[in-house]
Amino acid sequence: MSKVRAVIFDWGGVLIDDPAPGLMQYCADALGVPKEIYVQAHRKFAADFQTGKIGEDVFWAGVCEELEVSQPKEQSLWYPAFKAVYSPKKNMFELAESLQKRGYKTGFLSNTEIPAVRFFLEQGYDMFDVLVFSCVEGIKKPDRRIYELTVERLCLEPAEAVLIDDRAECINGASEAGLKTILFASVEQVKDELLRLSVKIA
Repeated sequence: MSKVRAVIFDWGGVLIDDPAPGLMQYCADALGVPKEIYVQAHRKFAADFQTGKIGEDVFWAGVCEELEVSQPKEQSLWYPAFKAVYSPKKNMFELAESLQKRGYKTGFLSNTEIPAVRFFLEQGYDMFDVLVFSCVEGIKKPDRRIYELTVERLCLEPAEAVLIDDRAECINGASEAGLKTILFASVEQVKDELLRLSVKIA
């Protein structure tokens, strides 16, 4: 079995609490519609938003047309929504930092949108050697190409990397691309599974 030389972290649900519920509620409130109705409209345009095929202006134009409401007056609604619900898991960021200091390569791989990328970059995180955002690359998990791209930028073979993600479909996609995987449940569970993969975490 290939030795693990890199650990790749998902963002929402792994490094931070899943922002989706809060985002949906924030945007629904901002547009003055029930959350369930907003979610239905959101889903029609979410994939194109996350792969950068459409910008935020086109996203809101489509969503608001579906909902038959006025478009947001703010230059960006997604940015303040994301900022409002952002809840980092300190122990997971510390784990990434510790692994990097121990000589492991660290990757960051997220299905996300341009306004959220802007927020991420403003945080000044420096514990990741490689950053891969779906909206920048035009592909998203579980497309195997995004995993291959990530390990290529880490200058490793897929079997030398382990992905930590909270979504089974993303874990399955990574496994099919040849990566080792950990389905996130808790910080301690992740550490235990890394130890079983002979990753030195302390």
